[in-house]
Amino acid sequence: MGLGVELTLTQALLLLGAVVLAAVVLQGWWQTRRLRPKPAEPAAETSADAGTGERQEPSLGATPEDDETQPELPAARATQRRVPRLDALIDALVPLALDAPVTGDAVLAHLPPSRRAGSKPFYIEGLDTETGEWEPPTPGRRYGELQAGVQMANRSGALNEIEYSEFVQKVQAFADALGAAPDAPDMLDVVARARELDGLASPLDAQLMLTLRSNSVAWSVGYIHQCAARHGFVTGAMPGRMVVPANEEGAPPMLSLAVDSQAALAALGPDPQAAAVREFTLSLDVPQTPRAAEPYPAWHRAATALAEDMDATVVDDHGAPLPLSAFASIAQELEELYDKLEALDLAAGSPAARRLFS
Repeated sequence: MGLGVELTLTQALLLLGAVVLAAVVLQGWWQTRRLRPKPAEPAAETSADAGTGERQEPSLGATPEDDETQPELPAARATQRRVPRLDALIDALVPLALDAPVTGDAVLAHLPPSRRAGSKPFYIEGLDTETGEWEPPTPGRRYGELQAGVQMANRSGALNEIEYSEFVQKVQAFADALGAAPDAPDMLDVVARARELDGLASPLDAQLMLTLRSNSVAWSVGYIHQCAARHGFVTGAMPGRMVVPANEEGAPPMLSLAVDSQAALAALGPDPQAAAVREFTLSLDVPQTPRAAEPYPAWHRAATALAEDMDATVVDDHGAPLPLSAFASIAQELEELYDKLEALDLAAGSPAARRLFS
């Protein structure tokens, strides 16, 4: 009898130990699973509409219920964009006098191998004898006049004396090969104009950026991309970068989303879920997109929607949460900036503005 009670107590202790051990193992498994980066969800099965062959344009999270308030990205793109035309507002122009018309093939054959002078691009155009229009050299066309132009400022600063001298040397060699006579403006005058242009443009160069930071678990790069794709973002040219395309073919993107580059590269490895990310940035390059496209509302909408979907907080450069009042203040300042750009004939999204703020 006494032996039977002892066996029963031993069995009870063994059973209790097994339960405790199982609980510890289960808790460890749960903690590991909870702390892993949130993975991307499996791709949904192709819907019936996918077989229609029609291209589905991305949108900023619009649903059938809010189509009346959420603008859609245009279904039609503009035709292929031409090479930026020279503009006396931002380019220092050098006329190239010709004794007789030259062919586009001859011009192309003698173009400088590199059309950059330091950090500044330069362009060469011809006046078509048939259309009377200035255009980039094209095979099969004839040109009665040529001109070259170097950009006087960009985000690298104003054109300096060394860059202008390099430009003039390249243009001179090009002119000699074609028998043309260049008439380059005085270097000191050009450099002074370049500094003035840079002084006017620099205060108007707005690039808005905010950070979305996770409130709980880390994300995988694939999960971020999956969420962003639901709001109109498509994969960009660089790892970890997604963009909302512009309305024009070949134009800079309206919005950009960027993940840490090291995490993005790690996500391309054998274990994509191993790259844990707790934040990413959402940016808007103001001078690159026309005001009429409403890029700022799109930027604000995307940030708000992604923060809600991903349980994230929108923070500024110092890590402080951005209140709604901050967005209203930014919007007001942005309207004033658009007005100033237009007053200088550098409207946001115009060819001149895109070149100058690049």
